[in-house]
Parts: sequence; C-alpha cells; structure tokens
Amino acid sequence: MAESKKRKKNGHEVEDDTDIQNWTDGIPLSPAWWAPTFVALMILGLLWVVVYYISSGTYPVPKLGAWNIAVGLGTMMVGFLMTLRWR
Repeated sequence: MAESKKRKKNGHEVEDDTDIQNWTDGIPLSPAWWAPTFVALMILGLLWVVVYYISSGTYPVPKLGAWNIAVGLGTMMVGFLMTLRWR
C-alpha cells in the first residue's frame, strides 16, 4: 500500500499529527444530559410564546399578561446560552 506524503510546515516535515496541538485538548466533554436539556428549553420557550399568542393571552399563565412573552424568550435564551458551553 502506498504511503501518504508527509505534511510540510514552514519548509520542514512534520513526522506525525502529535506535533500539531489541538486547542480543545484539556476541555472536558459536556455531560450526556446537556444537549437534551438545552434543546428542551428552547422548544419549551417557543411553545410558551406560541400558546400565549394562540390563546390571546388566556394561557399559559393569565395573571402574567404580556410577561408571558418574557418568560418564553427567557427560557429560550437560557437554552441558547447552554449551546455555547456544549462540547
């Protein structure tokens, strides 16, 4: 089988991939529950806002009034911010 060519970096050959450092080394992986949680939060926030609009403010919490939008958007924002820490 033919051997692939060696990589060249600034005129010299790199023997193997261990010479190239990965910036993500040392960063721990996210727990298994992280991704399902942020997806669920974003969907829950979206559903909260949609239910508020469809029900003309009657649901999900009638006493909150227009603050229902803030609750839905806040829930979606927490889910989105969790995506930034996901690995």
